Amino acid sequence: MTFDKKDFLGFLIESKKATYASQGGDPSVTPLIDGSRQLEYRSGDFLYRDIYFGMSYFVGQETIYYKTHPVWSMSYGGGVDKKFDIKCVREIYSFLRKAMREITSNNPYRGPKKFIEGDLVYTDTNEGDIGWFRGDEKIIRSGEEVYSLSYSGGFLR
Repeated sequence: MTFDKKDFLGFLIESKKATYASQGGDPSVTPLIDGSRQLEYRSGDFLYRDIYFGMSYFVGQETIYYKTHPVWSMSYGGGVDKKFDIKCVREIYSFLRKAMREITSNNPYRGPKKFIEGDLVYTDTNEGDIGWFRGDEKIIRSGEEVYSLSYSGGFLR
């Protein structure tokens, strides 16, 4: 499949901002897989689909389709330390969504390299490029790690 990489990158960032980062975990469509949550975003010939399971600890996969063909994917898994109650989990995920809305073309996987608000610090470290990458994100609150996630992906061949 041939598509403009600049258009692809713009769509990737747009779709990530428009789904979980903005709307949270409420499904935007009926999930294809029982027990999952599914978010989708479409623009032109591109479709973004994020399917995941769980909440405090979760695993999922994002896939981008071009003209109905899957062309890129990212798998991820992580969550909030199990010692926290649901109120705390929601506060951490609210902060995570803010960080994810700061995604850039230089770091188009989850959020920015670093984002700080009050006593919460989000960091994302990764290696590779949009074609083949892996990374880790963390949230630290008052010096304590409260959330972590690992991810990897790239263009499908």
